[in-house]
Amino acid sequence: MIATRPWDLPPVPEADRTPEDRGLARDEVRLLVSTGAHESDRRFRDLPGLLRPGDLLVVNESATIPASVPASGPLGDFRLSLSTEYGADLWLAEPRWGASRPGPLPLQPGDPLSVAGVPARWVAPFPGIPRLGFLRVEADLTPVLQARGRPIRYGYLAREYPLETYQTIFARVPGSAEMPSAGRPFSLRLREELERYGVRFAPILLHAGVSSLEIDESFPGQVPIYPEPFQVPAATAAAIAGARAQGGRVIAVGTTVVRALESAWDCGGVRAARGFTRLYISPDRPIRSVDGIITGFHTATSTHLALLEGLVGRERLTRAYAAAIAGGYLWHEFGDSHLLMRN
Repeated sequence: MIATRPWDLPPVPEADRTPEDRGLARDEVRLLVSTGAHESDRRFRDLPGLLRPGDLLVVNESATIPASVPASGPLGDFRLSLSTEYGADLWLAEPRWGASRPGPLPLQPGDPLSVAGVPARWVAPFPGIPRLGFLRVEADLTPVLQARGRPIRYGYLAREYPLETYQTIFARVPGSAEMPSAGRPFSLRLREELERYGVRFAPILLHAGVSSLEIDESFPGQVPIYPEPFQVPAATAAAIAGARAQGGRVIAVGTTVVRALESAWDCGGVRAARGFTRLYISPDRPIRSVDGIITGFHTATSTHLALLEGLVGRERLTRAYAAAIAGGYLWHEFGDSHLLMRN
């Protein structure tokens, strides 16, 4: 898959604490609204006045798991971020020295490991993503995660938070290594207000892995995408078709939702589907399933930016990010939000 070129972004302000620690409710984070005409500065709780009756919000029901566990091996002690489970004993994982010290670690195929006390073996690196590799374990890791796991944390966060901090109000099925964070600013009161206003909700499921999907700086190049499990229910496909038939807009809550819906696109519409997706969305493979997206702000080499380009193009996205940077919007999972509409 040929990559779109990485973005040239200046240093951006990072959310090093949750909104609650900054004195805000979940739905009080800032919201940059980008339409075809301009950008405006709002609050997330303003959504009912920004959407229309008949609009459909598609949300991800994946819940975050405590995917960071202690591990040890020939290199000594390190942290292991479990990304994606491919079977009872096979995981894709990211070894890290710590929150601020990523890999790749020089693990060799066949290296014996201990994952929170469970015997395991390093199988091989993932092709094209040297920070990730396959791990074969000798026991079910579910009780290990419950007993010794904690949420994946990166160095920009000032402290650790408990697992419930990383759950959205839509979280129902555990499986995401990292929170589907676009849905975090929704509160129960905001959802109820939107539903009273006539905005409907429909679910998909995509278990998000670790944030290692990046475009290499040495453009042009290839974008290796590891498979992530997803499901689009028949009821959601029908809700999308119904919203369009009645003139409503379909708005994805997060890039995970876009990837699931685009993976389920067939014969001019979204169909019920499930499986694993490696879909890379960019201007060369534009978005067809949604009219807008609610998302956060993404780093310069993130494939998420290529996805957003596939919705509105580089010129509009450049304008929006210039406004976000000038306005001091906060990046990362506990930061501010962006409503980006195609028209």
